Amino acid sequence: MSQHAHSMQKGATTNPVTFRTRPWAATLILTSGVLALILGMFLSVSFGAADIHFSVVWDAIFHFNPDLTQHQIIQEIRLPRLLGGAMVGASFAVAGAIMQGMTRNPLADSGLLGLNAGAGFVLALCFAFFPGLPFMYLILYGFLGAGVGAGLVYGIGSLAKGGLTPVRLVLAGAALSALLSALSEGIALYFKIGQDLAFWYAGGVAGTKWFQLKIMFPWILVAILGAIALSRSITMLSLGEDIAKGLGQRTVLVKFLGMIIVLILAGSAVSVVGAVGFVGLIIPHLTRYLVGVDYRWIIPCSAVLGSLLVVFADLAARMVNPPFETPLGALIALIGVPFFLYLARKERREM
Repeated sequence: MSQHAHSMQKGATTNPVTFRTRPWAATLILTSGVLALILGMFLSVSFGAADIHFSVVWDAIFHFNPDLTQHQIIQEIRLPRLLGGAMVGASFAVAGAIMQGMTRNPLADSGLLGLNAGAGFVLALCFAFFPGLPFMYLILYGFLGAGVGAGLVYGIGSLAKGGLTPVRLVLAGAALSALLSALSEGIALYFKIGQDLAFWYAGGVAGTKWFQLKIMFPWILVAILGAIALSRSITMLSLGEDIAKGLGQRTVLVKFLGMIIVLILAGSAVSVVGAVGFVGLIIPHLTRYLVGVDYRWIIPCSAVLGSLLVVFADLAARMVNPPFETPLGALIALIGVPFFLYLARKERREM
């Protein structure tokens, strides 16, 4: 147990929430982050295969004219795309923050621990055996697949001699993700649904529709509000399970509720964006570095920074090689893979 955790336990009876935090930094991130997100949204709507002036964007949003092609591009293609990117970024980032806080595993991320691959595999089965399934059911099956993926990864990781460690958990996640991805590709080839699944492999928010956003928005909103309500308990868990129990936390219930929230967030995001990883790995670490260890600040700040990452990465994906698009998942992986290798090496040194 760290020196900080010992001091926390010692002072638990007097002030159980005295730990390193920077409320001023969190407030700055929330205010400037929202402003940057608004700017990113205007840029995202304006730039692409067809560049559109800001004044036209303003008119298309507030004075929509269905007879104008540029207004249709903004309303039917770009607005759903950028809102979907913001929602997906917030979902992955908050899910990663919760997983890292509850498990005390710095490598925890929905993509690395098999949730994304599990959801993608179940969705491949849906495309093969239940074509034309309503999007609402795809989201529900995405939740189910994410849960199956997480359960299998934790089960496989626990079988190793010496118990479950962060690196073993990630290795189990990598192995299971590779297996489920291979099975998904096999299903795609056999049932000739490769085109339907192509965007899952690349990852991206292109093709997001308003009806998808209307279905997933309530799920994501409730899950993020639930994460904020649970944030104090997650802070206690992040200091160690013994400390959390000593402070009166019902750790089993907190972990159960936290995992339900993670499954909702990861399942919703994967059902729209496909195999985009590393958002839930990078953003919580960056947020903790900036605001401290209090998850009452980490979760809302992670949501804002996750949205920023995906919105600007999607904008970059369109600008790198216009008029062609670079896969969103590949761009984020360029940042995420070196960051993951750094964390894995650091974790290995500390084992």
